[in-house]
Amino acid sequence: MLEIGAYHKMIIDRDVSPGLYLRNEEEDEVLLPGKYAPENFKLEDSIEVFVYLDNEERPVATTLKPFIEKNGFAFLRCTAVTGIGAFVDWGLDKELLVPYSNQMTPMKAGQSYVVYLYLDEKSNRLVGSTKTPQFTDNDNIEVQKFDKVDLLVSHYSDHGANVIINGKHMGLVFKDSIFEDLRVGDKLPGYIKWVRDDKKIDVVLQPEGYKGIEPNTKYIMDELQANGGKLMLSDKSKPEDIQAQLGISKKSFKKAIGVLYKEREIVIEEDKIVLNTKK
Repeated sequence: MLEIGAYHKMIIDRDVSPGLYLRNEEEDEVLLPGKYAPENFKLEDSIEVFVYLDNEERPVATTLKPFIEKNGFAFLRCTAVTGIGAFVDWGLDKELLVPYSNQMTPMKAGQSYVVYLYLDEKSNRLVGSTKTPQFTDNDNIEVQKFDKVDLLVSHYSDHGANVIINGKHMGLVFKDSIFEDLRVGDKLPGYIKWVRDDKKIDVVLQPEGYKGIEPNTKYIMDELQANGGKLMLSDKSKPEDIQAQLGISKKSFKKAIGVLYKEREIVIEEDKIVLNTKK
């Protein structure tokens, strides 16, 4: 099946006056207009194309790379507002429609918005929506505390910046933890601070806890896990013993296990440290 709004690997089947007809393994065909045809090609060559609908709502292929794919989010500029909705530039000849019913707030030409692209089942057309939260899923959360994630700033609220996490979940960066110029549409890395019982996700822009202090805390955690959850060293161990076993100074060791203890990752005993299995 030729999926609309997605990339496909296809075979150049035949050369005709409008362009190249391509086929896939299921023998589905689509036209690649001549202006997108590669300069040098042979029949039966493989080519990657993006398939969408042309102005007459027929499937058509292009070698252009759109700014957004189906079931994805992107920050797109509104080029015009008409009687049926707003149009945004998504990198292809035919602009993407965002119907009025899909607009969180009325869109204005010249301004940019975070848009979600999906295939409308009733019309079988690709359409956009700025009502981004309804296209995220916080019921089946695939991230956990300390994970490094990809963020897209969706919108601001009284509490801070609402962000889309890994293109799937909605999270919040509280305003008292924002120390940089953060704008709607920005893409940047972030870190999961907390996944709440009510499925809300707190996000920070800098790593927190033991994973934010590299390399010693992570190194010690790796050593603990490799040694059955136990290391025969403590804050009272001799510097030479710590150096011999881990290759780091006692000062660095104490700083690292202090952070791990505060984060409830370990228990410090008289002569050893162990992983905390009761946190």
